[in-house]
Amino acid sequence: MSRVFLIVLDSAGIGGAPDADRFFNAGHPDTGANTLGHIAKACAAGAAEEGRSGPIDVPFLASLGLGPAIRLASGFDAPGLDVQPTGAWGAATELSNGKDTPSGHWELAGVPVPWDWHYFPTTIPAFPDNVTAALCKAAGTDGILGNCHASGTQIIADLGAEHLKSLWPICYTSADSVLQIAAHEDAFGLDRLLDLCQATAPMLHEMKVGRVIARPFIGDPKTGFTRTANRHDYAIAPPGDTILDRAQRAGRATYAIGKIGDIFSMRGIGEVRKGPDATLMDHLGDLLTEADDTSLTFANFVEFDSVYGHRRDVSGYARHLEWFDKALRGHLDKLRDGDLMIFTADHGNDPTWTGTDHTRERVPVLAHGLGRKELGHMAFTDVAAMVARHLDIPE
Repeated sequence: MSRVFLIVLDSAGIGGAPDADRFFNAGHPDTGANTLGHIAKACAAGAAEEGRSGPIDVPFLASLGLGPAIRLASGFDAPGLDVQPTGAWGAATELSNGKDTPSGHWELAGVPVPWDWHYFPTTIPAFPDNVTAALCKAAGTDGILGNCHASGTQIIADLGAEHLKSLWPICYTSADSVLQIAAHEDAFGLDRLLDLCQATAPMLHEMKVGRVIARPFIGDPKTGFTRTANRHDYAIAPPGDTILDRAQRAGRATYAIGKIGDIFSMRGIGEVRKGPDATLMDHLGDLLTEADDTSLTFANFVEFDSVYGHRRDVSGYARHLEWFDKALRGHLDKLRDGDLMIFTADHGNDPTWTGTDHTRERVPVLAHGLGRKELGHMAFTDVAAMVARHLDIPE
């Protein structure tokens, strides 16, 4: 028994969800979506050449069994990933009725979601009057901007100048169970934005809206607007004890990298390290050196999803996978005897697919530290069970 590093490549699905026909993108069912499989196919076909070239190059993830995991999940032979695995590989299927961040992470941590999430309609306005009134009251404004489904980057480009004049917050949603609030970090104020989100989150959580997300940005109409790294998610609390709660109760140190602290409302978490993905990789490298024996480190690398998946950027997603694999290989010599490193995902976000939303897919479960082993078809909750067994955490 030593340490566990549970690493989520946000949205890195592998197709094959048996209920994908019940989930939609732009009116089209998610049946056949396959995030990593289709990226590998595009790379092999020379259709993902921006900033990179040729077949997908992720030798470490491939060596763990990424290709066989994709084949197991969906029957798809992913070009460039058909190597003989030396790690442990499987494919996990989600039970919770969603394809969102909280559902996926909570279930990976052992707690399926027992309710249906509330989603806002695609009408304009998207929010009911009582929600809009609460937002105005908490912001101290006479109105809000947006009030619709939108891309986060596009809506600040469209409404940023108007926001600077009125200082009304830009409020929008998506196909996820979420209300996002964008505001200028300097003109509106970061603290004011965070206070606004914190004040309105309880009302939204009562409605079973999964997250209220602060989306600060900087810039001006001439130079353009850019979102900053000071995003903060106010997530509804998990409905039961997760592997983080159980680990902490058993006396294990727990570390969160990325937005894990937000997703789990800081429950069961001892230390948080945040930043863009490049910084998160540095944090992971540091914790591979510093983390206590018998500890659990839970990491989320979000830019696969937020920067490349939603924007349907196939080349960018492939570049980020290759960056991740290469950067991670530079830290593997820091692993200790007995350490277990697990790679998985929370849902899909196929950049070759229609629409801009997540895709309902199975996810890979790849493990370094278990030897060569086929894990087979698994439940998301089996990932938490793997962690518990390795760290000898009681129920």
